[in-house]
Amino acid sequence: MQFNSLVFVAVFLPVVLVALSCLARWTASGAVVWLGLASLVFYSEGGAAYLPLLLVSVAVNYLLGMRLADAHASSRKPATRWLLVTALTFNLTLLAYYKYAGFAAATAQAWLGQPFAFAAPLLPVGISFFTFTQIAFVVDASRGRIAGRGFWRYLLFVTYFPHLIAGPILHHAVMLPQFAARGFGRFCVRDLQAGLAIFAVGLAKKVLLADQAAEFVAPVFDAAADPRLSSQDAWVGALAYTFQIYFDFSAYSDMAIGLARMMGVTLPENFRSPYKASSIIEFWRRWHISLSNFLRDYLYVPLGGNRKGAVRRYCNLFITMLLGGLWHGASWTFVLWGGLHGLYMVVNHGWRQVTRRTGYQLPAPVGWLLTMLAVVAAWTFFRAPSAEAAVALLRCMLGLQATAEAGRAVSFDALRAWSTIACCAAVALALPNTWQWRERLARVSAGPRVLWLSLGALVALTLLLVLMAESAVSRSAFIYFNF
Repeated sequence: MQFNSLVFVAVFLPVVLVALSCLARWTASGAVVWLGLASLVFYSEGGAAYLPLLLVSVAVNYLLGMRLADAHASSRKPATRWLLVTALTFNLTLLAYYKYAGFAAATAQAWLGQPFAFAAPLLPVGISFFTFTQIAFVVDASRGRIAGRGFWRYLLFVTYFPHLIAGPILHHAVMLPQFAARGFGRFCVRDLQAGLAIFAVGLAKKVLLADQAAEFVAPVFDAAADPRLSSQDAWVGALAYTFQIYFDFSAYSDMAIGLARMMGVTLPENFRSPYKASSIIEFWRRWHISLSNFLRDYLYVPLGGNRKGAVRRYCNLFITMLLGGLWHGASWTFVLWGGLHGLYMVVNHGWRQVTRRTGYQLPAPVGWLLTMLAVVAAWTFFRAPSAEAAVALLRCMLGLQATAEAGRAVSFDALRAWSTIACCAAVALALPNTWQWRERLARVSAGPRVLWLSLGALVALTLLLVLMAESAVSRSAFIYFNF
């Protein structure tokens, strides 16, 4: 079920919110159970075949997590180590089979030069997100850091429908206490108003920006190797995708945050204007923040972080980003995308060392321009159907691909394409982001804040109805549904 569908907005969401508010008046545990069951129904609409897999994953991780917490409390290190290995093996095996078995088989066939029969399994919806969420839980359980017990709260934490399909990646220390708090799920006018406004902003990003930019992406990337593709059209495709993926994923995150806020739940920030960053290091502190934090805490730091010298630090950075790329998808293009960002991070950290020694710093506009060019170049690998297509597109962007035939390889209105890109750039680079608007509103006095929230809710409701009508005509799935 998609957030931008009429069934979700007009049927599923109102039923969930009304029933949640009624149950929360009588019993907090009932509210948790209801929301957990509603989340399973939400998941079933698009992935009913894999609902048993999700439930098995939740049950196994919860049981192992409780055993790990007990073993840590009893100072039984061998048992803790064995249980942690079992939990990690279970999660990574599921992820490897369902997400990477087909990729591994195709790679083996290419290397061996001999095809063999292998039916790759279909990718379960949201498997990357609920797997990473639970890996963090069992690792923290082995360290005695879990934030609470109770199977239904844990089930809700993993399957909570605002984040289940495409994130953000939730942490148990943030979510479990909220589900156990007094008054969880009770109706609050301010939360409903604020949540509705944030949800409407996210839907606007999706319909008015991401989906509009998407029109110019596929034609260009499909024609990447066409000798008639011009440098200008190649830039249109690359820049359009740069803004499409940002506004598409940022829209989903805003909508998820808005939905949770309607229920009185606070989800973590996932974007903070990443295209305003003046370095790759800063970019990754602003882009997909929940994934960046996970990779830092559960991969980069366990690998040794920056504790074992500069060379080891650079290796750890590269490995972390490489695996982060592979997390996004089972393809060499994602590996190359992650590898490019790993290389960018190594160069950026190396440059910072030079800066500390010499005192020279690049002007901020130069740093921003270099960062954006690097990000755009990497996105071509992320979107392209193959590495060869990505290289061909980059060559075309640089004017290195000779045009052998007359005519255009793509057919779209160039003026409209550049206008769309300019509009997206203006919103991403010049306007405050959702969190900055919220922070500014929080500084307003209580009385005017209620007025602004009320007006915002009315505007949001009107905008929501208009956007729903628009998206009903032509609705595209969120990009991160594929991961």
